[in-house]
Amino acid sequence: SKTSKTPRRPFEKERLDAELKLVGEYGLRCKREIWRVQFALAKLRKAARTLLTLDPSDPKRIFEGAALLRRMNRYGLLADDELELDTVLQLTTQKLLERRLQTKVYKQGLAKSIHHARVLIRQRHIRVGSQLVNVPSFNVRTASEKHIDFSTNSPYGQGAPGRVARK
Repeated sequence: SKTSKTPRRPFEKERLDAELKLVGEYGLRCKREIWRVQFALAKLRKAARTLLTLDPSDPKRIFEGAALLRRMNRYGLLADDELELDTVLQLTTQKLLERRLQTKVYKQGLAKSIHHARVLIRQRHIRVGSQLVNVPSFNVRTASEKHIDFSTNSPYGQGAPGRVARK
């Protein structure tokens, strides 16, 4: 299935400026990375919107709504006190971009800049828990946020300096 959707109007000044700002702020590689996040957000909001049209006592709304909110909470998009379907509609692209591993590595001070964070992740220096992650767009769950660290065989971490043969 498709992961992103190109903008309807290719040369809209406001949108182009806003995208450039996001690319710079979050150290993204290309505009498609923004469109991917916007597409995911649109899907979440669409799901919430369709559930909101149902009757509040409808079992489908109760069950699927709870599942959606639980997932949003697990990924830190909604706080415990704002678990309402209405709050899902107020989510922004920035909120989703804040949850990326690249942003987290930079904000936790493991990298000198947002671009350095991306390089560290791609060069296999970062792990989440015991799992080595080399995808900058990895969405970090709230539970695993405190387990972001340098990988065991990384010279940046506690590992032996120098090269390590990869299997």
